Amino acid sequence: MGTARRIRLSRPCSDINVPLAILAEARNEQTMNTLDFDFQSETLTALPSGALFWRAQNLLVVSDLHLGKSARAARFGGAQLPPYETTETLTRLATDLTATGAKRVICLGDSFDAPNLDRALPEADRLTLTTLQAGRDWVWIEGNHDPGPVALGGAHMKHLSIGPLCFRHIAERPPTRGEVSGHYHPKATLSLRGRALTRACFLFDDTRLILPAYGAFTGGLRCDDPVLTALMSPATQAILTGPKPCKIPMPGRAPLS
Repeated sequence: MGTARRIRLSRPCSDINVPLAILAEARNEQTMNTLDFDFQSETLTALPSGALFWRAQNLLVVSDLHLGKSARAARFGGAQLPPYETTETLTRLATDLTATGAKRVICLGDSFDAPNLDRALPEADRLTLTTLQAGRDWVWIEGNHDPGPVALGGAHMKHLSIGPLCFRHIAERPPTRGEVSGHYHPKATLSLRGRALTRACFLFDDTRLILPAYGAFTGGLRCDDPVLTALMSPATQAILTGPKPCKIPMPGRAPLS
């Protein structure tokens, strides 16, 4: 069963040495709605942003930040995106780190939108990221967009196991029990009172958990896409992100009750 809760910021935002824009954002959100759920006999917490918090490990997990996406699009062509997407993503991350007090962070791959973009971050964004890393155990998991080590602090790994959970970028077949991954950017679309509501979402069954994309302007793959329905069991649950995360049967995999 999912349990809704509100968590307060673990310490005043002014204690964090980050740019004023990030402090202002965090001060405006002194509490947040979250949803607890059980996976592999562990209690995990889905945050409104799409981050995952493992309280017992004081660990925050985020996937698919795609930092530098607008810079890559401007350089190589493609959809034009607002130039502040990296700042927006880091602002969200600062808020989640403040709210949870997490001292450990795992970025589940595709943290940057292309190889070497970590070296091209604007100085302000690079300073913010370095500040967020300070005093924290930070792990970069290898992704398909950023297959090599990044030029920033922290450990760089292909996958990482902690207790019953195994963290990697892309779900494997056959499934590894306790697998936590990203890559697919799952989203769910519901029809409410004749209007479509689309939200990024977590997907989990008794074997694996897939996180939504955390980065701004990252898009998503519908839950009823054959790629996702082939990966997940009929009993899969989806947790919709947003101001009040909620849990429903995975659209396209099980009927809504």
